[in-house]
Formats: sequence, C-alpha cells, structure tokens
Amino acid sequence: MEDPVTQPETGSHYLQPDRNLAMELVRATEAAAIRAAPFIGRGDKNAADGAAVDAMRAFLGTVNFDGVVVIGEGEKDEAPMLFNGEHVGNGRGPSCDIAVDPIDGTSLTAAGRQNALSVIAVSDRGSMFDPSAVFYMDKIVTGADGIGVVDISQSIGDNIRELAKAKGKQPEDIRVAVLDRPRHAQLIEEIREAGAGTRLLLDGDVAGGINAARYDSRIDMCVGIGGTPEGIITACAVKALGGLIQGKLMPKDDEERARAIAAGHDLDRVLGANDLVRGDNTYFVATGVTHGELVDGVQRKGPIIRTESLVLRSRSGTIRRVEADHLAEKWL
Repeated sequence: MEDPVTQPETGSHYLQPDRNLAMELVRATEAAAIRAAPFIGRGDKNAADGAAVDAMRAFLGTVNFDGVVVIGEGEKDEAPMLFNGEHVGNGRGPSCDIAVDPIDGTSLTAAGRQNALSVIAVSDRGSMFDPSAVFYMDKIVTGADGIGVVDISQSIGDNIRELAKAKGKQPEDIRVAVLDRPRHAQLIEEIREAGAGTRLLLDGDVAGGINAARYDSRIDMCVGIGGTPEGIITACAVKALGGLIQGKLMPKDDEERARAIAAGHDLDRVLGANDLVRGDNTYFVATGVTHGELVDGVQRKGPIIRTESLVLRSRSGTIRRVEADHLAEKWL
C-alpha cells in the first residue's frame, strides 16, 4: 500500500522528490566536504573548490532523480564545473531543480576559517527563481518570530525593535549577522545605533541566514546585500525551518538594471520565500567543511573521517543532524 503521507495528489511520483532523496543527497555533500578538507588553510581556494566539485558530481550521478542545475558554478564551456542547465542524477527518479555550492566559502576554506559548507538545495522542477538577471539581492532573514513583524521595507532600526518586542527581548539582546563588506558600513552603524550587536561574516551568508532562522541560534537576524543564488538556496532551508526571508534585487550597475527590466523583473518588488522557491517540497542539505555554529567541519579521528551534516525538508518540517564516520582508507 502506498504511504498516504508521501503520495502526490496527482498520483505521479515523478512530480515530487521522494522522502529518501535527502539522505542520498547528503552523500554528495559529505563527499565534497571530505575531498575539500586537505586544502583547508592551504591558501588555494580553486584547488579546494575543484576537489569538491569533482566529488559532488560523482556522487550526484548515482542519485535516483533527474535534476537540472538552476544554480551552479559556471557555464557549460567552463567544465568540469557543475554548470547551469546541466542534468545530474541517474535520470530515473523525480524531476527536480537543484542548486549546488560545493563549497560555500572557498576563501574561508583556503584561509582555514570557520563556516565553510558544502551545500545542495532541491525543489520540484520549475519552482526555483531564475537568478541569472541580477547577481545581488538585499536580504533579511529571521526565525518564525519575525513573520508579520519584520519587513525589508522598514528601517533596520525598526526591524530590530519590532523583532525584539516579538521575541520578548530588548534591542540590546538582538544579534544581527551581516557580511563584512564596505557596502555595509552604513548598515552596520545603524544596527549598532539601534542597540543591537553585530556578527560580521567574512563570507558565506547561507550559514548566516540559516542561523538566523533557527530557533536555537544565537543569531536573531541576517541582513544585507549578498548573492541572489545564495538567497534562493537559503529560502529552501528557511521553508523547512518555518522562518522568514525577504529579498529585493539589487543590480550592480545600469547595464544589469536594464537587463533585469528587459527580463520583466520589478526591482521594487519584495520577494518572499514563495517567490524564491515555489511550493512546499524543498530539501536543503549542508555538510561542514570547516567548523562553524551551524555544523562541525570535517575531522580526522584515527582510522575514520567524521562529518556533520544538516538535512532539512519543508514538506515534513523535519530537521535532521547526520553525524557520519567514514573509513579513512576508503578516501585516501
């Protein structure tokens, strides 16, 4: 008998990812993280990224799904990157959109800093927002307490005060994650003027956004301008966590602005989670490359290599932590 919880309304298993897909995808992020680990602190981010890409591609090829890369690392003529439009998987399972970032934080990896991740996000075919027109997006992410309270159109000071009230805190107790970039100098000043503390991110605002959406995190909010692809990946996770994400496209120059308008984008529109990824059937999988607040990084412990991963599914609202020990001799 079919499981009524997972049976699609149409009766076709090929319209929606199967519940087992997440545990298959985590094998690919584990492999990417393990292969990248020897390059931690070695100063060569391209070598780390190349090793992670090769490992992720090899493992994705064994997964029972037909994935199309909507958010990848490059175009087709830049192989062996996981390029936009590439089909991954064995082609025999559900049809999905897939976003991949074999290392979110290549510079962090090269420098031996915290919070580098290997990431995959998956949703039903045709459901992910196309990020190609505008590379940057202004974003705000919070947990469930921010829903109906926080709005990207408000000032950061108002958002901090309103979120503090909703969480039963004082503004001084709020911690806001923001990428440490010159473009955020004024934003950082306004956050501190509102009484809140900052958590400046060297790189990797996917981890920052997810930490803001988690109920048990020390981060209350993640704000600022980062990549549009990272915003879509984060939205897949936020849907499973029950949090809030909003974004506005931010063209970097007049040429990109004209291209976005020609593509039909309303640059004043506030994009919510359902605009960034439609439907309620998303997966998010991340394995730590280096240690961070979200997950631990790859660790060598005698004969084994230990990884920690976060596996989220929006349909079931399931949050899993997967700690795995891998025989080192299989990877050397």
